[in-house]
Amino acid sequence: MTEARVIPLHADDAGARRRWRLGGPQNGGPAPEPEPEPAVEAEPEPGAEWDELIEFAKRRLGGDYTVDDFGFDRELTDNVLLPALRPLYRSWFRVETIGMHNVPGEGGALVVANHSGTVPIDSLMTAVALHDDHPDHRHLRLLGADLMFRLPGIGTLARKGGATLACTPDAERLMSSGELVGVWPEGFKGIGKPFHDRYKLQRFGRGGFVSAALRTGVPIIPCAIVGAEEIYPKIGDIRPLARLFGAPYFPVTPLFPWFGPLGMIPLPSKWYIEFGTPIPTDTIGAAEADDPMTVFNLTDQVRETIQHTLYRLLSQRRNAFTG
Repeated sequence: MTEARVIPLHADDAGARRRWRLGGPQNGGPAPEPEPEPAVEAEPEPGAEWDELIEFAKRRLGGDYTVDDFGFDRELTDNVLLPALRPLYRSWFRVETIGMHNVPGEGGALVVANHSGTVPIDSLMTAVALHDDHPDHRHLRLLGADLMFRLPGIGTLARKGGATLACTPDAERLMSSGELVGVWPEGFKGIGKPFHDRYKLQRFGRGGFVSAALRTGVPIIPCAIVGAEEIYPKIGDIRPLARLFGAPYFPVTPLFPWFGPLGMIPLPSKWYIEFGTPIPTDTIGAAEADDPMTVFNLTDQVRETIQHTLYRLLSQRRNAFTG
């Protein structure tokens, strides 16, 4: 039985991207070289896609792929997981991103976002946004609750997609290795809140994400997500069933459980994801990570920034489903 090779974080990918610089006499630069005639792309041969699929399957079955120390499988994520989410991102929720330039193209950073929607689809859509809409196609390493990793199948896919347990040591190790890490500090209080409390941020825990950012000196990027609250409007909670399944809540929505499996289809709300101005932590110092007042003040700053951004986006939105 073959096993996937495990590679350390940030082994050489040899994937440098070519960058083009605009210039010309009007900008004091050299005259631009004549542009070559655009190459005519050859039509793919019939069956080429199937050949690629077969080769992909052979590599997977033969264990000819790599994962990092946390189980992140880049090839599977790029070729299977992200493509499976793109129809939701582009056609169903029609996600628009704002402020993508605030997310660094390389190096560690911490994306902190509001959590909502009854089911944590917002974290997945944020991951697609940062990979597809960022010029450097960054992978977001999600920090998830332990419940997610206890679910059969789901936990394994989450690991392969780059997620790991929301604990300080893992977060610090990822950010120190130059990874882009995502955290949703509201946790289940955020995604499970009633619909009448939509877009009202819950408490941000004890600020563990701030301490991790301070120790590693990475910037904190506030992220506001509008649209996720409307996909499964939670109007009730069947607590006996929640206890039976070991879940934090068992939601009741206008369509679920009344319409059975059809009630599990998310409503096609219009989404906006805005990445705010990074909050630097390297000027504060790692020593302040153990100071409760510093951590509290910075946590409150991040929370207030996200809340104000949510209010602004909501004031500009005319309709939850048309934008």
